[in-house]
Amino acid sequence: MERLSTVQQQQPGQKKQEEEQDGKLQVDQEITDEALTDQKVMAGEALDRRNIWEPSVYYALGKESFHFAGHDISIRESMDTFGALIWPGAIALCQFLENNQQQVNLMDKAVLEIGAGTGLLSIVASLLGAWVTATDLPDILSNLTFNLLRNTKGRSRYTPQVAALTWGQALERDFPYPSYSYDYVLAADVVYHHDCLDKLQETMRHFCRPGSRTTLLWANKMRFQSDLRFTETFKRSFNTTLLAEFPQQEVRIYKATAKETS
Repeated sequence: MERLSTVQQQQPGQKKQEEEQDGKLQVDQEITDEALTDQKVMAGEALDRRNIWEPSVYYALGKESFHFAGHDISIRESMDTFGALIWPGAIALCQFLENNQQQVNLMDKAVLEIGAGTGLLSIVASLLGAWVTATDLPDILSNLTFNLLRNTKGRSRYTPQVAALTWGQALERDFPYPSYSYDYVLAADVVYHHDCLDKLQETMRHFCRPGSRTTLLWANKMRFQSDLRFTETFKRSFNTTLLAEFPQQEVRIYKATAKETS
């Protein structure tokens, strides 16, 4: 006896719906693949700490030494998190600030660093005469405070402050404007493949608002397509000038002020 096969008929519109779902799955997979690739790049860069440009003089056992603003600086790193490592953008901006003090004069200026990490940039700003507040996630603050105090005590005009700041969270409560206003906001290598880019830009806009006269200095190694996409949205919110570019290190330094709202 011949077996009868059952053919399932598709309902009208079902094929189109399945095609749309397949397309969405493909886009989601591409985004996931991009994120995984970017994370591998960051992990590899984190491990290859010896391949770092001047003025780093030596690297051993999670400690790196620099010479900026006439002082030797010793930084304790941690491999536990990207936020406790020194990245090329921070070194580039330290060099720029040291070499262009007439263009960017930090003496007696109120300076905020977001995503301060190990504190190298905040240390250099302090040594250049700024009153600095270094911020990062709560679990970063212990190492950040250690590095700041060991490298600025008896050297800087002002004792640098440390504060917890999670991008986009409780900004009006913890940093209300204009009580917390700054001449400069510093950010180095804060843009890479993570889920907080919108919150980062919200935080930048909070501290650099129209009429505040606050200048944002942002240095970043441009590693991924997501970095370039962030840069385009960044330029829509800020009047942006490219201050310096280091092609070999793929680092750009931008100066920005908030655009006036219409």
